Amino acid sequence: MAKKSGKKIILYSVIAVVILILIILVINKAKKNDGKKVAIEKVEKRTIIETVSANGTIQPTLNVKISPYISGEVVGLYVKEGEYVKTGQKLAKIDPKIYLATYKQTKASLETSQAQAANAKARIAQAEANLMKAKLNFERSKKLWKKQVISDSDYDNALSSYEVAKADVTAAKETYKANLYQVKSVKAQLDQASENLSRTTIYSPNSGNIANLSVEVGERVTGASQFSSGTEIMKVADLNNMEVDVQVNENDIVQVTLNDTALIEVDSYFNREFKGIVTEISTAANTSGVSADQITNFNVKIKMLKSSYKDLIRYNQPIPSPFRPGMTATVEIQTKRADNVLSVPIQAVTTRKDSAALANLRNPRLKKQKTNKKLEPIKKTQEYVFVYEKGIAKLQKVTTGIQNNTYIQIKSGLKAGQEIITAPYLAVSKTLKNNDKVTVVPIKELFSTKK
Repeated sequence: MAKKSGKKIILYSVIAVVILILIILVINKAKKNDGKKVAIEKVEKRTIIETVSANGTIQPTLNVKISPYISGEVVGLYVKEGEYVKTGQKLAKIDPKIYLATYKQTKASLETSQAQAANAKARIAQAEANLMKAKLNFERSKKLWKKQVISDSDYDNALSSYEVAKADVTAAKETYKANLYQVKSVKAQLDQASENLSRTTIYSPNSGNIANLSVEVGERVTGASQFSSGTEIMKVADLNNMEVDVQVNENDIVQVTLNDTALIEVDSYFNREFKGIVTEISTAANTSGVSADQITNFNVKIKMLKSSYKDLIRYNQPIPSPFRPGMTATVEIQTKRADNVLSVPIQAVTTRKDSAALANLRNPRLKKQKTNKKLEPIKKTQEYVFVYEKGIAKLQKVTTGIQNNTYIQIKSGLKAGQEIITAPYLAVSKTLKNNDKVTVVPIKELFSTKK
């Protein structure tokens, strides 16, 4: 009896182990049938602002380069870097000696030309008097010649003297005209010499702060000409009005328009956004330094609104502006806006070109049917989301609108409150199929490294 009881115990133990193994297998199989793990999110109404990102530098709206009109040695420098100057204030002085000598020489030439013109004018009066005398002599001689009182020779002499007198008057007048032209020419030279002399002193064309002061007293500078802009002595920058010069690539420039608002982040001010407005858009691409493998960019200027940084202005400082020319900035240009519209996370929207998948979306039975007909190519890529319905992923066609960095507008195909699958991205974009079983888990669990 004891042996039989022992055999029964062993048999029951084996049966129990088998049953336990079967239970474990069933549980594991059930887990496997739960489907892929996914995260979901509800369709909600949001305000979406579409933006174009660009990087650039801060520059004054008015930043005038100061270059001399004339060449010479700098003998006076009356400002310092960062100093505020007003319109018309003296900035620098170039050695005027050579220009003063030229002015005096030209002035002496003018006086000489004026004296010659006066002599020529007096010569006209003299020639006209001689003409009058010759004319009277000729008329008397003509009367006497007709009466045959004088000879033909005397008549010819009187006529010749009269013609010579007329020619003298004409010559005197032409000489006077030439002298007048000479006076005008020398006057123009004197005006130029006077202008060059006045340009030895350089004045500020506008109010602002001195920037990029690049010369010292004693250095030589080159004047501007048709072949050169001359030596840049300094810049006068109006720091009260600042703008951001950014480069926008050719794919985004078509979205940017004048007066678009922009949010500006300056590297020097962490966790702070400033506001701006697009004031200029280049009509031609910026080709400087562009190679074959680089993206074509367009220059865009964004005026910084003073109201967005008025708390940073230091009115008691020589330079009250919180910004300096050349500071790096990142700009988000707001190109479109949609308020209170249906939206989903961007990663939830996928494009599927698989014709079979599109057919299954309408009729699952088509998957089992065989056909010899060729599938027509899809002319336009359609957008889809996976709607979560009681553990099943349903492929749903949608029409999208504008988007920001996180969400995209849904124009049709979904309703508020519906649950859509948002992760993992690989499943949404490639592996997940219509009517697949799925299990909803917290999004953190999807990326957990624990087994």
